[in-house]
Amino acid sequence: MTSPIVQSSDPVTLVGGGDLSPEDISQALSVAPCLVAADGGARAVIAEGHEPRAVIGDFDSLQPEDRANLPQDVLFPIREQDSTDFDKALRNIQAPLVLGVGFLGGRIDHQLAVFNALVRHADRPCLLLGAHEVIFHAPQRLELSVEPGSIVSLFPLASVTGRSHGLEWPIDGLQLAPDGRVGTSNRALGPIVLEMDTPGLLVLVPRVELNTVIRAFGISQTDSAERLAAELWPARAK
Repeated sequence: MTSPIVQSSDPVTLVGGGDLSPEDISQALSVAPCLVAADGGARAVIAEGHEPRAVIGDFDSLQPEDRANLPQDVLFPIREQDSTDFDKALRNIQAPLVLGVGFLGGRIDHQLAVFNALVRHADRPCLLLGAHEVIFHAPQRLELSVEPGSIVSLFPLASVTGRSHGLEWPIDGLQLAPDGRVGTSNRALGPIVLEMDTPGLLVLVPRVELNTVIRAFGISQTDSAERLAAELWPARAK
């Protein structure tokens, strides 16, 4: 079994090369202090005066001047072209949580590839911070204390079934599928509970609920990746 490039007992901020602001990085670092860049995301990290613990990717977007400003021992090139830089980074980080910024907005094909990686690595706890939403792959069971009236969109990337409590339109007895019924623009009546039978469902909530989602994933100063892994989907068979 290959050892991960980054092993951290703290949550990890993973920075991509897409749309993001300095506020995105600072907000992410306030809750996920270990900093990692995916390929060209290193530029934004350097511009904000930070040094990443690691830069992971195929390096086709890492500019020579940015590479020159980084120590060689933080550079981890993975040259294969069968996966995205987000995928390469996510599968090589072992941490209680990965908080990704710079992966939403911009090109739609890039975002779709990121969502694909979230589902394929359902055993990796990861939240994506966008301009308006927090997006994550639904674990087997989720308790989320969002404000009543908050939008809770459910979008399947596979055929999935499950049960819900606290949603205006429950999902009990429904089959959600990317080419069938989806669950966008649902609303919370109060705290919600989701119980899913299989992986493949993305959850989207307003960005203001970021800390609520982090708490729902059980992150605290005493949490560890091993403790959290028991609450997630098992890793896919190779």
